[in-house]
Amino acid sequence: MSGTRLTKWVVAVPMAALALATIYPLVFTANVAMKTRREYILDRFSLSGSLHWENVVKAWTSVGMSRYFMNSVIVVACSVALLLLLGSMAGFALARLRFRGSSTLFLGILAALFVPFQVIMVPLARIMADTGLIDTYPGLVLAYVAQFLPFTIFLMTSYYSTVPPEIVDAARIDGNTVYGVYWRIMLPMGAPALLSVGVLNALFCWNDVLISLLMMPSAEHRTLMVGVTSLRGQYSDDIPTFASGVLIAAIPVLVVYLFLQRQIADGVTAGSTKG
Repeated sequence: MSGTRLTKWVVAVPMAALALATIYPLVFTANVAMKTRREYILDRFSLSGSLHWENVVKAWTSVGMSRYFMNSVIVVACSVALLLLLGSMAGFALARLRFRGSSTLFLGILAALFVPFQVIMVPLARIMADTGLIDTYPGLVLAYVAQFLPFTIFLMTSYYSTVPPEIVDAARIDGNTVYGVYWRIMLPMGAPALLSVGVLNALFCWNDVLISLLMMPSAEHRTLMVGVTSLRGQYSDDIPTFASGVLIAAIPVLVVYLFLQRQIADGVTAGSTKG
């Protein structure tokens, strides 16, 4: 019995420390965002005497965080929709439609997972510039799709591989074409995996800085995370405003984690078990 308790403490203490290390920066940022500049200069670690929401209002309106927020919403929504469509179709084809070269193609997709974006950054920028897609929403959406599609295909292929082949055979016997099997059978059955992968891809796109900074150089089309990084230089003497911008960018991610944590966990393990 004592051994079991000791094991629980050995696990619980590091996990509690990790949770504290994760939560503290967010609490510190929220506290700084609620201070005046004078309060921050006098004591940055003390609790705010009152809630100064004008810092958040200033960051949202005057600084332009509202525009950056809408840019991120547009890009993330379009990117995730396209990723789910292409990823589910490719996953169905690789899992249930046997054709020449399918195994080699799947291995190529797996290999693409290990290629860091920095390796393809320069040629991608040149291609986008030659096609006039730099500093446009479609250009950034295509860049996100190219970067995160291998991950989406891999998870959807793994998930669809767990679906019994008898279901597909029965649908074909009933007269469904390949597209009919996909739309009527596989797509509804893949809803749990699609939700999980969609949440993960949304977080990847939302938190991205490098790709967005490369594809959206103008201030008008900046995404939220790039806008937050730009605040550090513009408002280095107004830390509460900068902290308010960071808080605005962090709240959507925090909400997603709080309400969809099970889907995120399922997405990481999608297709890893049978049944």
